[in-house]
Amino acid sequence: MRKLPVYIIASLLAAVFLLSGCASGTKETGAPTDTAKEPYRIGAVVDISGPSSSLGVPERNTLQMLADKLNAAGGINGHPVELTILDNKSDETEAVMAIKKLIDRQKVLAVIGASSSGPSLAMVDTAQKEQTPLISMAAASTIVEPVAERKWVFKTAQSDLVTANRIAGYLKEKGLTKVAFLYTNNAYGDNGRKGFEMVAQKEGLTITDEEKFEAADKDMTPQLTRIKNSEAQAAIVWAIPPTASIVTRNFKDLKLTIPLLHSHGSGNQKFIELAQGAAEGVILPIGKIAVAEQLPDSDPQKKILTNYIDDYTKKYNAPPNSFGGYGYDAFNLVVRAIEKAGDNKAAIRDELEKIQNFSGVSGIFNLSDKDHNGLNAESMVLVEIKDGKWQLMK
Repeated sequence: MRKLPVYIIASLLAAVFLLSGCASGTKETGAPTDTAKEPYRIGAVVDISGPSSSLGVPERNTLQMLADKLNAAGGINGHPVELTILDNKSDETEAVMAIKKLIDRQKVLAVIGASSSGPSLAMVDTAQKEQTPLISMAAASTIVEPVAERKWVFKTAQSDLVTANRIAGYLKEKGLTKVAFLYTNNAYGDNGRKGFEMVAQKEGLTITDEEKFEAADKDMTPQLTRIKNSEAQAAIVWAIPPTASIVTRNFKDLKLTIPLLHSHGSGNQKFIELAQGAAEGVILPIGKIAVAEQLPDSDPQKKILTNYIDDYTKKYNAPPNSFGGYGYDAFNLVVRAIEKAGDNKAAIRDELEKIQNFSGVSGIFNLSDKDHNGLNAESMVLVEIKDGKWQLMK
């Protein structure tokens, strides 16, 4: 037999060595043989700028933090999450434009937003027509009611009726039956007014004076002067910062001595800061996050609250608030639904409606085909502001 040249034999041996080496390496490293999974796209419309920015900024931060954390852990069933956050500038028209962009161009599976009631309500019609799940972070109960007309819409903030009932309970306990009601002339304030009027009638409370103001107003002294001259035994303010803080400063300047109560729209540190010391003694219902460390260890939300506070504070060098918590809950509810439903919008909607006993920052959610908020009065606690801090009332 004719012998092969040495250089050919060497080349053949090298080829065999390389092939065996590649096969060995593939087996040891377990390199994937399939391609990466398609991303799941989620959109968010947030009040990052404008009058409601004190709500929207912590929500934006929270959503981005959670998306980054989820992707670092492998995404949803191996699918990375592609989160697009748009600023609606606290404007209803901008909110509608944003949700349409997310649905039409980004092809998102669900939309989170908005931060405040007006923009959220403005987005409802688009979510319904496009059959895309919308999870609002705002308070107005009309965002999700009536449920028959809000099939695709859910929300994570406690409803105005929950807040009104907690305030009414406090007033009755203290024997205060005559109250004045001040509110912002927008969707949040108007829904709060309607909700409180309903609760007041049921609980035997009398509204002696009703005053409204615009979100851009800088002085509410005239309204408060009328209240000072009324028979009111307490005053209730339904607003968000900065107007909520301005009312509180005017209240102190006029030396009003009746109790001052606020809605949960004032539940962030910005309200206290802008009030410049005038918020001392203010009472309001709020989500438990504001007093997480004061809760008993037996509280089922405490671990979730403290973990969220720790993660947010480490990332942003400042603690979160209730509004960031609404974003936390909205994101996690959507993720939980997508885990079961995949990329089917209708199935995601159905899974959202099935969520029960879900412990979040804002409370324990029990959603159903009759309740697209799923929070009860136990999701809120009463607090009083003392020394510039939230103090849990026993």
